[in-house]
Amino acid sequence: MNADLMLALAGFAFVTSATPGPNNMMLMASGANFGIRRTVPHMLGVSLGFGAMVALLGLGVDRVIAGNPVLASAMKWVSLAYMIWLAWKIATASAPEGTAGAGRPLTFLQAAAFQWVNPKAWAMALGALSAYAAGVGGAAVVALVFAAVNLPTVSAWAAMGQGLRRVLSSPRRLRAFNWLMAALLLASMLPVLRG
Repeated sequence: MNADLMLALAGFAFVTSATPGPNNMMLMASGANFGIRRTVPHMLGVSLGFGAMVALLGLGVDRVIAGNPVLASAMKWVSLAYMIWLAWKIATASAPEGTAGAGRPLTFLQAAAFQWVNPKAWAMALGALSAYAAGVGGAAVVALVFAAVNLPTVSAWAAMGQGLRRVLSSPRRLRAFNWLMAALLLASMLPVLRG
């Protein structure tokens, strides 16, 4: 991949990773509720999980799913169900100072697995692979660039959430913020339902 194409890919990765979407809404909520340190596994799961997803899609997994309408439809409904569960988890989360065990941030594996049901992640991955990848080697480059660019951008969303902790110090404001983040997460599924 030449330098111009690599720069274009990095720009695409930055813009798509930095804009609002399910991952970033959840990371902002996690940063607000649990702080950066406890959100690190979630951040790493998003970045490395997405990179792994891109690599596997580049190896042909996308064609298997596209060639099986029943599987594609099932993935759509599993995505919706998982998003509803995550929205509920966000809406009912409480700060670490709250009731013991009232909430926990996503783990590395949960965040990595989430990439497979995240419609924005699919759009990003398929768009990047079709525009920038040529063969398995190209898919590996796309995966590595996304993993490298994605980690700082998702970290910024978690940091923004942590920065809101002072503002959200009252249980009422935190509850309102969590419900707003949950609603935005569900709203991100509307294009999937229409499609």
